[in-house]
Amino acid sequence: MPLDEGLLHFPAYFDRSEQEALLSDIRSVVSVAPLFVPVMPRTGKQMSVRMTNCGNLGWLTDKERGYRYQSTHPETGRAWPPIPAPLLDLWRDVSSYGQDPEACLINYYDDKASMGLHQDRDEINLGAPVVSVSLGNTCLFRIGGINRNDRTRSIKLESGDVFVLAGASRLRFHGVDRIYPATSTLLKNGGRINLTLRRVNP
Repeated sequence: MPLDEGLLHFPAYFDRSEQEALLSDIRSVVSVAPLFVPVMPRTGKQMSVRMTNCGNLGWLTDKERGYRYQSTHPETGRAWPPIPAPLLDLWRDVSSYGQDPEACLINYYDDKASMGLHQDRDEINLGAPVVSVSLGNTCLFRIGGINRNDRTRSIKLESGDVFVLAGASRLRFHGVDRIYPATSTLLKNGGRINLTLRRVNP
């Protein structure tokens, strides 16, 4: 469902059985590339999410080297696992982009976590869309404009939903204001997983 030019929301894109299968794929990724806590480069403050990646590249941040993509896990030194096939199929279905994603960020939010307004602009290729999947508890997602002080609006994203930022909306500021506990039974310990597919290079 289009919201504005380049903004697409697909409620319940993945049904319950597909969510469970995707969760199993993500657990396999995490068994090889464990979750870690990213650190803000300027302040050295830990983010409230835990994260990992899959794909040829993974996004990360720390105080020493800042925001970047690299081909290996920062703690294990191993290459990231491949992106699961259902996520590649999703990208090909909703992105309208001719090349596959190179990175899939996996963010785990516990029920108290949030994510401030930010742009996804660490990619060389800003012409490719950003495709994200929600699994687990519902979140309040906030979307703004190209400038940080532009007006924002909020939308609830539920388990199985897909959201796309593309075209004129690719660089909109966005964030997660809150997680609604006990709104899904998918994750045994609550919280929310967000999967974000990105194409990094031209």
